[in-house]
Amino acid sequence: MEYRTLGYSALEVSAVCLGTMTFGQQNDEAEAHAQLDHAFERGVNFIDTAEMYPVPPRADTCFRTESIVGRWLKRQPRDRVVLATKVAGPRRSMGWIRGGPRALDDANVREAVEGSLTRLQTDYIDLYQLHWPERNVPMFGQYQFDPAQEKAGVPIRDQLEALARLVEAGKVRYVGLSNEHPWGVMEFLRLAGEYGLPRVVSVQNPYNLMNRVFEYGMAELCYREKVALLPYSPLAFGHLSGKYLTDPPGRGRVNEFKGFAQRYEKPNVPAAVRAYAELAAQLGVTPAVLALSFVYRRWFVTSTIIGATSLEQLAENLDAWERPLAEDALQAVEAIHLRYTNPAP
Repeated sequence: MEYRTLGYSALEVSAVCLGTMTFGQQNDEAEAHAQLDHAFERGVNFIDTAEMYPVPPRADTCFRTESIVGRWLKRQPRDRVVLATKVAGPRRSMGWIRGGPRALDDANVREAVEGSLTRLQTDYIDLYQLHWPERNVPMFGQYQFDPAQEKAGVPIRDQLEALARLVEAGKVRYVGLSNEHPWGVMEFLRLAGEYGLPRVVSVQNPYNLMNRVFEYGMAELCYREKVALLPYSPLAFGHLSGKYLTDPPGRGRVNEFKGFAQRYEKPNVPAAVRAYAELAAQLGVTPAVLALSFVYRRWFVTSTIIGATSLEQLAENLDAWERPLAEDALQAVEAIHLRYTNPAP
């Protein structure tokens, strides 16, 4: 396993990060702990979770994932685990989280971090991320900005000041963003510099063979400002594993949680998935290995967030780290990308 510095932080994270959003829904606690143990044994020191997990979010399962991770973390040497979690933003119809949550203001952020610390059974969080922007932006399969959706919200400076208090109190070491856009990242950086507030060190955005939107504006921004990308959904909710080609009604989030993965319900997704699966067969690898190997070694990626519902899937995902793509394979990927450009933005 390779280890990399997370942006401007002092954190050294594994190039592969274990995501946990299946824990407590698709995976019970024993399965979750087995995944954590396996990943840890394979050199993964970076764990990502969130207060709203598992996914899809529901009142009767909310917070369950952090509690499962916390009971595992209690048995580990704390200084050997880089722990990331996220505070849920407003306007996503989740009344069971702090009554809304209402906003990313000081009271909500403070209440959220205290809850996460309790469930995770730790005194501090290495990377605390805003799960999605409070302001009006296209997210989770939306792809067009609509100014008609503008609403009042907590200013970014106030959000940073709330995070600063957590850093000063020693509850959070570094802060990051998720599902962000270029203007938002730059505004967080500008205000941090202007007012001496914590500088965001990372952004967690979707990135995979069918969604390479990050390359358009965010890649240059993050390179010049030294903000680490933590790509999530490298297998596009399982589509890029090829399993829905061979077994369309098979087990998986796409079928178990209808309507949740709207990002992948777009016209060119099936054709793109088929093209990448055919390329994988030509290369003698599985579709999952092709998709993960591509993301793992993109120059702007710091640590790729993977997820699994079985140890076998997890082992294959980790094995893909050992299978870098040759130049001719990368050229073939680009040829498909030009035919099916970002079918799942």
